[in-house]
Amino acid sequence: MDPVTPSSATPGNGSGAPWDAPGPGPETPEDRPARLSVGVVGAGRVGTALGAALSRAGHRVVAATAVSERSRSRVEERLPGAEIAPPPEVVTAADLVLLTVPDDELPELASGLVSAGVPVTGKLVMHTSGRYGAAVLDPLTRAGALPLALHPVMTFTGRPDDVNRLTGISFGVTSPEPLRPVAEALVVEMGGEPVWITEERRPLYHAALAGGANHLVTLVVEAMDLLHAAGVAEPGRMLGPLLGAALDNGLRLGINGLTGPVARGDAGTVSDHVAELSRVSPESRRAYIALARLTADRALAAGMLKPEDAERLLEALAD
Repeated sequence: MDPVTPSSATPGNGSGAPWDAPGPGPETPEDRPARLSVGVVGAGRVGTALGAALSRAGHRVVAATAVSERSRSRVEERLPGAEIAPPPEVVTAADLVLLTVPDDELPELASGLVSAGVPVTGKLVMHTSGRYGAAVLDPLTRAGALPLALHPVMTFTGRPDDVNRLTGISFGVTSPEPLRPVAEALVVEMGGEPVWITEERRPLYHAALAGGANHLVTLVVEAMDLLHAAGVAEPGRMLGPLLGAALDNGLRLGINGLTGPVARGDAGTVSDHVAELSRVSPESRRAYIALARLTADRALAAGMLKPEDAERLLEALAD
């Protein structure tokens, strides 16, 4: 791949347009221009899923790193034909490099590749961290690489359906402005929807996603444990319809989808909850109080809760 600069980054086609502008008529992946050789540094759940998605789009995964037996199996299953090699060789072989390693390893990996003298000029280098934008790749950018931050907003389990889960999901996209069309085209090719996130908003963006998704799982498991303690044999079966409706209400209606004792200003019920949780699970009590206070604040601000009811609730939620 010939060296390019961000202002002229149209990898592989030389036409001045990225590959998200196909001509009229039916098209197969092999018909599309700008096919790239792809390298995956970090053959975990995310890296192999994205590599497989890029392969479906007609790009060619040529190499991947894999240390553990599980990683090697993933490469063989999802990226057939890819050579297993050390990171410098994977980067050297590729036009598009996926750095799909844990967040904490990313800065050291970026600087380490440069320190090792790995040639990166003109290569698209993409990471999938939600925490970081493109700036974490600055050592590589200064060495001539073209940085992209493409974060898939999805959980990956390592199951075969991981690749199919990419269809229709959002990707948080951050890159230098001249590379934005290229970054967004890659997302579209993988079946996703690009959503632009500025560099300085990247931590807030990721905090929102982690708080919503990760803490939701904790809340669900906690509710299941408490129901089991209350004698419910199949708590998941009981919670499924309720939580599905609550999630749908929240996504469609926002705070107006709120129901329950806090929204009603039912301080007596909330007080009973706090007392029982104190007996059964002090940790659950603390979480309940924190979330109930936040719920009351939002309900009050939305006009759903009268000030006097909010005051009684806060008394019930006092430590």
